[in-house]
Parts: sequence; C-alpha cells; structure tokens
Amino acid sequence: MSCGFSLGLIMLVSISAAFLGVAPAQDLRATGDLGVVVERATGSLLIIDQSEHAAIGRVEGLGDLSHASVVFSADERFAFVFGRDGGLTKVDLLTQSIDGRVVQSGNAIGGAISDDGQLVAVSNYEPGGVRVFDAETLESVADIPTGSKTIGLVDAPGRRFVFTLWDAGETWIADFSGEEPAITRIGGIGRNPYDALITGDGRRYIAGLFGEDGLTALDLWQDPPVPQRILSGYGKGEEALPVYKMPHLEGWALAGERFVLPAVGRHEVLWVDSRTLAEAGRTATHGQPVFAVARPDGRQVWVNFAHPLNDTIEVIDTLTPGPAVLHMEFTARGHEVWVSVRDAGRVDIYDARSFEKLGEIAAENPSGIFFTARAHRTGL
Repeated sequence: MSCGFSLGLIMLVSISAAFLGVAPAQDLRATGDLGVVVERATGSLLIIDQSEHAAIGRVEGLGDLSHASVVFSADERFAFVFGRDGGLTKVDLLTQSIDGRVVQSGNAIGGAISDDGQLVAVSNYEPGGVRVFDAETLESVADIPTGSKTIGLVDAPGRRFVFTLWDAGETWIADFSGEEPAITRIGGIGRNPYDALITGDGRRYIAGLFGEDGLTALDLWQDPPVPQRILSGYGKGEEALPVYKMPHLEGWALAGERFVLPAVGRHEVLWVDSRTLAEAGRTATHGQPVFAVARPDGRQVWVNFAHPLNDTIEVIDTLTPGPAVLHMEFTARGHEVWVSVRDAGRVDIYDARSFEKLGEIAAENPSGIFFTARAHRTGL
C-alpha cells in the first residue's frame, strides 16, 4: 500500500506539472544570479551567470551601445537597455531575446525605472528632454520637453524621476503618482551639470558641475528642495588638467559615513561627510578617476581611470588587469568584483577581499556590467 501510494503521488505531481505547463526542473533558471555585459562595438548584450562565471547567451541588434546603461524589471527577468542612438530595448534574460524596442530620440544618455516598476524614463541629448514609457508595452506615456540636454536621470521614491539640465543649470522632479505628471523645477544648480547621483534612501540628489569647481546637493525630503553647494572651489588656485573622460557619479561610493566622489580633471577623489555634506578629505589617485565604487560593506573603494591610464584599478592596493578598464560591478553581497577590460576583449572576475583572479569571460569590447540585484536598489 505504501509503495502504491508513493507511486500514485509521483504520477499525480508529474501530471499536474504537465497540465499547468510547468517546465521540467532542468529547464528552469532563476534570474537572481544573472547579469549582462554591454558589448559596445557590436551592439550586443552578453548574458552572464555569476555562479558559473560564464556567459550563457548573447542578444544582438541593440543599436549604438557606445554609452549604454541598463536597468531591470522588478522581477529581474527583463533588462531595459538605453543606447546612445536613442534606442530603448527590452531584453528577456530567460528567452535571451528582444521583447520590444523603440528608437525614441536621436541621442540618448541613460534612463531609469520607477520604484513600482511600471514606468521607464529615458534622458535625451537630442532633441533633449525626457520621455517616459510603459514598462510592459513600451508605449509612450509622457514627453517632457526641456529645451536642454538632460543628464543625471534617476528614480526617486513615490513614482518620481529626477533629472538635471546641462544648458539651463536646473533640476526637475517629475512626479507620476497622480493622474497627470507634476513637474517641479529647481534653479540655481550651477554651470553645466554633467551627471548626478541619488543616495540609496532616496533622500539626497547630488549633481556634479563641469562649468565650475563643486557639486550641488538637493534634499528631496524638503518641499521644495533648496540647492546646497558643496565642495565649492575644490580645485581653486591649481592649473586645470585636460579632461579625457567625464567621471561618472552613478557609480558613487558610500564608505561608512563618507561619500567618495571622482574629481573632474584631477588625479584625486573627494571625501564628503554624508551627514553634513562638508569636505572630509582627499586622496591622490593613479589618474583621473571615472568610477569610484564602494564594496557593498563600505570597507573599500575601487577606482578606475580615464585614458591614458585606464589599464589600472586602484583599491588600497593596485591591480593592473589590462588595457581600457571601463567598468566594475560588485556582486550583491560584495564577495566578487567583475571588471570589463575592453581592449583585451574580456571580463575579469576577482575575489574582492584577496584580489585573487577567479576567472575571465571572453566578450566583444565590453563596457558596462550590470547585475539583476540592481532591480532592488534606488538610483540604479
């Protein structure tokens, strides 16, 4: 009786699975261990598995990815890829195929997904402004003209997007929590803001300035937020260096109670007290920093650099993976860091504590690396 009952139970489970259309276990794959590498020269996306240290697929036909960024749906299944040619492409990581694509402008510079996962916004250089789309269908939801190049587009709590205008020196907050979007315009940000970040709690938005030494912070809990200039004149009295590549603030670092920010046109990173926003120090670096990225526990900051010193990553010790290190991405708990080495055509994988190289993956001119854990972090 016991054997008969067990066999019947097994048959019942198998029949039920088939009836419900559930794939056999060996055909299933979870999304939490996945990520993507942007292959900028070929307009393709390499799908990677963290545990396997391997590429598991490639999706082609994504257009100009020379300055591409990626966000993920809340369920981690879909990657939204923002191309430089204005293309917004929705990629299914499980079927390894394009689920939808729209060319929404002539020149775009990144995007964001709303905190509820329902809206995707794209920041544009040409014709400027921000366009917002339904994340499910990629149908247009809103067009926000600004008369300016827009940069520093991030998601903020409450179904809001925050972005800044290069030409006008303003920051706008677009609130989509009601029936119609509400726009708040904040002036006095500074000359030529080039990029921005938002803290993980969604409170502080900080824009870097290219037209002057300094940054501008907004407290998004204020109504309306009031601009606060920080690190004013950090390069005062020193000869400016040529800027070979604009630093990126999206890869900002919070180490303990201090922000670490790349300085424009200087061989140093700047430390800022996260509570008072006062300067807390500076650290000389190997070259002009592009990304300053904190290990998730905040104990270390990893920095890469602009040309011609872009073969090096500086931590506290220095690693030299190879020519043109463009991007770094930590695993969610920080045990590994994945590094794109563009001119060597590979992604290197390091133990984040010992710096031991654990493996490498061949890739076509890799740049940005993005893991699906970003789906659950504000501003990424």
